[in-house]
Amino acid sequence: MAAAAFPRFSFADTAATPATPATEGPRFIGSPTAPITVEEFFSLTCTHCAHFSMTTMPEVMEKLIKPGKLRIVYHDFPLDAVALEAAMIARYLPTDQYYPFITALFASQDTWAFAPGVNYTDELWKMAALAGMNHDTFNKAVADDALKNWIQTQQVADEKMYNIEATPSFRIKDKTLAGDMSYDEFVSAIGLAG
Repeated sequence: MAAAAFPRFSFADTAATPATPATEGPRFIGSPTAPITVEEFFSLTCTHCAHFSMTTMPEVMEKLIKPGKLRIVYHDFPLDAVALEAAMIARYLPTDQYYPFITALFASQDTWAFAPGVNYTDELWKMAALAGMNHDTFNKAVADDALKNWIQTQQVADEKMYNIEATPSFRIKDKTLAGDMSYDEFVSAIGLAG
């Protein structure tokens, strides 16, 4: 699979302050002017997050995000070292490849995160290479202690501020909702008609 196999989304705002490394900038999909913003807190090794990504998000994308009704802001909330490393690698990709990459990671979670006897770093390298990342960038991502600390600091702050106790969790209209949701449940939670 070539890098072109990952669809690109040009509507992710990549604006970070000049003092902020690009890897620490916001990651979201959807129009910045969408009337509703949902924040998703997820771990790339969470099976419930993967289920939401594979079963609910395709419909959310088609019916809510592409028409400009919804924007989703992503918060890394890694539950283990494997998810933390995967999050760091995802943040080293161009921002328009972030969502397609995490979607691919969720879809192939069994092969890189949970397969017995595999080296997850080697498996993540294969996925990153398919997304067009070169080996030097990959090695830099894996070794970026500043990014690792930033993700962990953000995670602790989110946990305290929003009372995040599980993944996936969603901030919708100043409320935190935990758990995998069907499309209908998601639409009901955000107060839109599907």
